[in-house]
Amino acid sequence: MEDIVRRTTTDAVYETLHSEIVSLQLLPGTKLSETEVARRFGVSRQPVRNAFTKLGNDDLLVIRPQKATEVRGFSMERIALARLVRMAVELEVVHHAVKIWDAPREAKMAENLALQEQAVKDGDMAAFHALDYDFHKLIYVLGGNPMAFEVMLECKQKVDRLCLLSLGKEREVASILEDHRQIAAGMASGDLELAQSAMRKHLSRLDQTIEYIHQTHSDYFE
Repeated sequence: MEDIVRRTTTDAVYETLHSEIVSLQLLPGTKLSETEVARRFGVSRQPVRNAFTKLGNDDLLVIRPQKATEVRGFSMERIALARLVRMAVELEVVHHAVKIWDAPREAKMAENLALQEQAVKDGDMAAFHALDYDFHKLIYVLGGNPMAFEVMLECKQKVDRLCLLSLGKEREVASILEDHRQIAAGMASGDLELAQSAMRKHLSRLDQTIEYIHQTHSDYFE
C-alpha cells in the first residue's frame, strides 16, 4: 500500500510540473528546489526527487549534483530532430488518412475547426493551443494511426513548448488556422497533394518561429 501511495504522489507532482513546464508557466532557466516543491504539494522530498528524475528523463529539467535543478532551455539540436520526425510521420499519416476519409471524419474535423475559429475570435490562446493539439491528434486517430501519435508525442512536445512563445501573435494564429483549413480541405476532397503541401507549409513555419524566438528570447536557449 505504501508503494502505491508513493507512486501516486510522485505522479501527481510530475504531472503538475510537466504541465507547467510545457505550457511555459515555468520558463526555461527557472530554478526548482526539492524542499520548496515538497512544501508546495505537502509531501516529503522523495516523491519530488522521483518526479524531478522523470522530468529530467523527458529533457525538461537539468539536474546537476550540488547545483540547483532548473527548467531545461531549448536545444536547437533536439528541436531539429523533433521537426524532422514530425514532418516525416505526419506526411505519412496524412497519406494514409486521405484513403479512408469520409463524411463522419470530415464532420469531426469541421467541429474542431469551428472551435479554433471561435478561440481566435475570443483571443483565447490557451484554448487555441489545445485545439491545435487536438486537430493533429484527430488526423492520427481518425486516420487509423493513433499509436503513431503516442510514439512521436515526446518529440512533438519539444516543438509545442517552443511554439507557445509565438502563439500570442495574432498574425501567427491566423496563419496556423488557415493551414489547418487547407489540410482539412485536402483530406475531405481526397486531394493528397493539397493535404500534404498544406502540411509541409504548416510545419515549415517552425523555421520562422525558431528564428523569431531565438532573437527575442535567446536566454531561453542552451
